Amino acid sequence: MAQPRNKRRRQKVTLQDVADAAFVSIATASLALQGNPRISEPTRQRVLAAVESLGYVYNQRAASLRTQRSYTVAFIINDLANPFNAELTAGAEAQLAAADFSLLLGAATYDYEKQARLVKTMLERDVDGLILSPVTGTAVETLQKIADYCPLILTTQHYRDLELDSVDMDNENGTAKAVEYLVQQGHERIAFIGGLEESPSRQLRLRGYRNVLERQGITFDPAICIASEVTRRGGYNAVQQLLAGRTPPTAAFCFCDVNAFGVMLGLRAAGIEAGKDFAVVGFDNVVEASLWQPSLTTVATDPTALGEQAAKLMLQRIAEPDMPVQHVIMPSQLIVRDSSATLAKELAN
Repeated sequence: MAQPRNKRRRQKVTLQDVADAAFVSIATASLALQGNPRISEPTRQRVLAAVESLGYVYNQRAASLRTQRSYTVAFIINDLANPFNAELTAGAEAQLAAADFSLLLGAATYDYEKQARLVKTMLERDVDGLILSPVTGTAVETLQKIADYCPLILTTQHYRDLELDSVDMDNENGTAKAVEYLVQQGHERIAFIGGLEESPSRQLRLRGYRNVLERQGITFDPAICIASEVTRRGGYNAVQQLLAGRTPPTAAFCFCDVNAFGVMLGLRAAGIEAGKDFAVVGFDNVVEASLWQPSLTTVATDPTALGEQAAKLMLQRIAEPDMPVQHVIMPSQLIVRDSSATLAKELAN
């Protein structure tokens, strides 16, 4: 006769069993599993070896009750499909994992109500902190309420009046480098394509764009500044609209690389080749930019490093709640590849 299932079940391994196997106290075993720096590396390795050999499963919930920490950080972005956000998240996750923290990811998809639901869910899980790419229009009061509950790091410099840590790209200066380069290539009819109309990042990049045109004595034309969703389709539709105009541009600065990919597809559909007949410059330098055909000239911002910096700030804020507020602007540089072209003489005339 078969034994009842509960008779065959393996006896649960306890922390005391691990401590006995490692020849340490139960308190030392617990501290070793928490990564406490007071525990020497040889002792920690002995405890870990005992965990491995016994098949012990660390009870994180019980540990959280003891330490008042969940060792998790939430990260709410806007768009999972955007490769920039994928690289941003990967950088944050790697940095947190190195400190034995887990990352909980949510995507608000530019929807304020969805963002609110995600924030509520994350806070109900007692996360130790929240890294947030706020949906456009998020109120200052909303962010302050979150910050009153747990550490909050913003991936935008738009809310610098708040006493909150933030990391962001050098939006304005990065754009200026790109537009100055296009002017040096002989272009004056330079479009600005992509980005949501009210996006703070788009507003900063548009300001950098306009400043260069003003310095170069080029008239700003709002008709060739087309806002769009941050997608390939957004860039594709925008450039098709511009090409149908009476005086099409000869170059385009794009809000992001994803918009730039769409622009190049739209040009190709119209029989125009980026890098030969039309110059295209993006912003972000996602991994795909160097692999695209033609390879994309873009403003490099290193989204992975941006994510790492956001996570570093979060870990510092958790460890030192009273440290001074930090605003980090990551440097940018123009990476020239095949998609940007010198203006041909026949197009200039």
